[in-house]
Amino acid sequence: TNAPGSGTPTGTVTFTGPGGLNVTVPLNAGGQACLSSTSLTSGTVTATYNGDGPCFAASSGTLALAVNPAATTTTVTATPNPSVCGQSVTLCATVTANAPGSGTPTGSVTFTAPGGLNVTVPLNAGGQACFSSTSLITGTVTAVYNGSSCFLPSTGAASLTVNPAASTTTVTATPATSVCGQSVTLCATVAITPPGSGTPTGTVTFTGPGGLNQTAPLNASGQACITTTSLSSGTVTATYNGTSCAGGSSGSVAVTVNEAATTTTVTATPGTSVCGQSVTVCAKVTTNAPGSGTPTGTVTFAGPGGLNQTVPLNASGQACITTTSLATGTITATYNGEGPCFAGSSGTITVTVNPATTTTAVSLTPNPSVCGQTVTVCAKVTTNAPGSGTPTGTVTFTGPGGLNQTAPLNAAGQACFSSTSLSSGTITAHYNGAPCFTGSTGTATATVNPATTTTTVTATPNPSVCGQTVTVCATVTTNAPGSNTPTGTVTFTGPGGLNQTAPLNAAGQACFSSTSLSSGTITAHYNGAPCFGASTGSVVINATSVATTLTAAPRQIRLRLNGTFVIQTMNATLRNAATNAPIPGMTVTFTANAVSGPILIGTAVTDASGVATLAPPTVTVPSTIVTATSYTASFAAAACFARSSVTAGLTFVPIPPVP
Repeated sequence: TNAPGSGTPTGTVTFTGPGGLNVTVPLNAGGQACLSSTSLTSGTVTATYNGDGPCFAASSGTLALAVNPAATTTTVTATPNPSVCGQSVTLCATVTANAPGSGTPTGSVTFTAPGGLNVTVPLNAGGQACFSSTSLITGTVTAVYNGSSCFLPSTGAASLTVNPAASTTTVTATPATSVCGQSVTLCATVAITPPGSGTPTGTVTFTGPGGLNQTAPLNASGQACITTTSLSSGTVTATYNGTSCAGGSSGSVAVTVNEAATTTTVTATPGTSVCGQSVTVCAKVTTNAPGSGTPTGTVTFAGPGGLNQTVPLNASGQACITTTSLATGTITATYNGEGPCFAGSSGTITVTVNPATTTTAVSLTPNPSVCGQTVTVCAKVTTNAPGSGTPTGTVTFTGPGGLNQTAPLNAAGQACFSSTSLSSGTITAHYNGAPCFTGSTGTATATVNPATTTTTVTATPNPSVCGQTVTVCATVTTNAPGSNTPTGTVTFTGPGGLNQTAPLNAAGQACFSSTSLSSGTITAHYNGAPCFGASTGSVVINATSVATTLTAAPRQIRLRLNGTFVIQTMNATLRNAATNAPIPGMTVTFTANAVSGPILIGTAVTDASGVATLAPPTVTVPSTIVTATSYTASFAAAACFARSSVTAGLTFVPIPPVP
């Protein structure tokens, strides 16, 4: 109490200050009011005495107060620890005030840890900050108390062990039963086994029959799928390869892959052909849905004409053959299957194979030829494109001379015959056709010339005597390359006026006999025939002849009144010198022996008396004859009579003239 007052005030004092201080405390007996607080903060504390009337007036006083932050300790716990990936772990940081500080710290704690953990959590009323996480990884967790106006920051740490979580892998195949080449989806679902959680990451490797070995990543749902068309029956295993946070695991599924049905389609190009034409037959084997892929293996083609051929499929699933030996009918292509993936199938196609047209060419060797020469006639039958092959069957040859002959074709498609009796003209060869080849006709012109001949003449006997019977024969033969026996006639000519024609016999010989042949050359002329050329031969006859004599009388050359010159009655007599018998039928030639040379007066034939008389009896002669003083009558020999001649005088008598 201020003087002059006295006494001990009573009543209350109200304390106010920073931090919301506002506390009223009663004065004790000593006039003092006190309070204790752990929540003061730096600043000015005002104590206001509220007075206690009517005796004591109110008053106030102040005090500057400095309150420093208290130090703190941060303790970190992880529950559970150790844990597994994905397991829920609760991290707690407990912050306490260090003495002499007290109270429960406020504010927040920031948790950091490997794996990018950075979380700030407020302290609760108990001075503890907690949070739970399923994404922690092994390492040191640090909790930093960030402090407040009254509490200093502090840091705590805890070592955290997070092991990989166990996993399970479940495999499915859709569809589980398929056919070769069908699209099958294989899926592996990987799940974390509690207490782990979360969706696994990483890859799954699928292995199985048919060489399956494929790795696929897990998607956001923890599933890895592949789609394949190359499965075969067996067990497919899916192995989860694990990560740092999830252990590996595997699962399997049994798959059944049956043979896929196939379709075989057959084509023939061209579909309508001719015998021997090149035809390509193809079988295309395709896999029926839901199967896929290109079939492998072989196709067997069977059909008319003995077709039976097996061919492998190419990379496109096609097998082809090319043949020139098809026949009309149905071709079946049988796909023989290729287990265990492709079932067999077959297809057919109808092909029409018409006869191929042909060409017939005819040849003659030699050509031209001669009668009787061996001539080979050949017909070569060839197949016209697009056909091929060698025709079979027969060829009929017709032609002049009644030719009509059928011969078979040989392995080279040729039919031949040889003949020595061809004649000129057109030879036609008609190929008579066969089931696979149409008939055709060809021609060739044959030129057959007459064959040359040789005529050989003989006389038997030779030599002979006049009057003896002599047989003269001409043998006509055909010269090579001709053949056969000539036909026709032979004309014999020779001394004594011989001129006789005789026919050839079947041996090609013509003969005659005579008793009147005389020495000299007998010529035999073969007169030829359509098929044989003429030829000539000769033989010298030696016949002993009869001596003859000629007698003639002198004659005169007279001048006629008209100025011409004549010889009146000129003749000569021919007789057998031995018997003096007249020789009739012989020719006597009369020649005047003029100064300028012989002048032919004329010829006459002896009569029965052997007398040859010029006719008319008065013979006109040229004027130059007047220089002749003689004339000669001559017999040139004939038959078996020897030659002889006689010369007689010839006188020119101009006066008196004759009529």
